[in-house]
Amino acid sequence: MKQFHLFILASTMSVAPYMAPSVAVAAQKSAIFAGGCFWCIEKDFEHVKGVVDVKSGYTGGDKKNPTYKDHAGHREAVRIIYDDKKVSYPELLDIFWRTVDPTDAGGQFCDRGYAYTTAVYAVDGKQLKAAKASKKQAASALGKKIVTEITTASAWTDSEDYHQNYYKKNPIRYKYYRYRCGRDQTVKKLWGNQAYTGVNYGS
Repeated sequence: MKQFHLFILASTMSVAPYMAPSVAVAAQKSAIFAGGCFWCIEKDFEHVKGVVDVKSGYTGGDKKNPTYKDHAGHREAVRIIYDDKKVSYPELLDIFWRTVDPTDAGGQFCDRGYAYTTAVYAVDGKQLKAAKASKKQAASALGKKIVTEITTASAWTDSEDYHQNYYKKNPIRYKYYRYRCGRDQTVKKLWGNQAYTGVNYGS
């Protein structure tokens, strides 16, 4: 429900957002995942050992410089920069599956529509192969069909500044949104004791 996002955002936008231009995605030590609201997946992966940086943005569509108000055909996603000496790409994939509902083809939790559907954007052939294998493993572990798209990465646009690290800038509103949207409740019900494996909120 994009309206719910807009309601949460209404009192937090005090300045005009800066929009970074669309850029080609770097192939080295980066991973791109779409998992519903980018506020939430950004926070999850910022608490994974070996992750250096997480940026929210838009990808997967044809529009030049999409914005939050106009990103039809694009997914909300995160671009993760990681230290592969501390965490591998397959390990990041394992964590990704267990922080989303990969069985939902219509969106994630209270957020519905294509922009909030799950996807893995591989930046090279090695990642593409690993992602496809990981998807099969996750489906076996879950015992259910996974509908998440596995595809190659395309142009990337950073989201507006007010979206970056939203959970840090607006902790109360963020917690309210995440709880009301039912993200954690659904993931834990789906994955049981595997939910959020690899995510350490104590760090």
